[in-house]
Amino acid sequence: MRDVHVPDGFINAPVSIAAGAVAVAGVGVALRGARRELDDRTAPLAGLTAAFVFAAQMLNFPVASGTSGHLLGGTLAAILVGPYTGVLCVSVVLLMQGLLFADGGLTALGVNITTMALATVLVGYGLFRVLLRVLPKTRAFVAGASFAAAVVSVPAAAVAFTLIYAAGGTTDVSVGKVAAAMIGVHVLIGIGEALITAVTVSSVLAVRPDLVYGARDMIKPLQLRPAGADGSAEPSRA
Repeated sequence: MRDVHVPDGFINAPVSIAAGAVAVAGVGVALRGARRELDDRTAPLAGLTAAFVFAAQMLNFPVASGTSGHLLGGTLAAILVGPYTGVLCVSVVLLMQGLLFADGGLTALGVNITTMALATVLVGYGLFRVLLRVLPKTRAFVAGASFAAAVVSVPAAAVAFTLIYAAGGTTDVSVGKVAAAMIGVHVLIGIGEALITAVTVSSVLAVRPDLVYGARDMIKPLQLRPAGADGSAEPSRA
């Protein structure tokens, strides 16, 4: 067992089509929302984020005997470049993996986008923003919030997959066994995901906090000091 990449034929056609419709609708909403998120700062970072997620998903780390996992990247992408753009980044990664490496079936692309892009961003970024409302707005707490959000987002993707499997799974494995295996393992995978997410967010915050979309409200606006003796105004940060 590795991750929630769903191969062709694992989910029946009607449910795959339904999941595809959900994915198309979600990506459509993300395309419209990304227009508000992308600017001169986030546009280049979005490409770098997608490339990083793509590369990181190719590397697996052991989580238990006979089990490995890899970064899903939804929470990380959402925090760095915004939730709408984050959905697009992960969706593009999943499409390229399916086309180039057969990692996840093309007929199951809608299922994979629903579980690994929509579910992770919705749950992960939503929890991240809730935590920032109650925690002090410092770099350490932002990194901690990103850790907690990523931990939760990965088993959330496993739960989403389990629900889809319950509706249209084609194997004779019971839903209970699938749920126990998927959710249990993905709690462990979530810890690895959370470490990568927290370290990455913390690193970017240390050098360019203005590039972290989810923590932009930490950046205090530029203000002008009263005019000096020479009549000039001196800029300062509050």
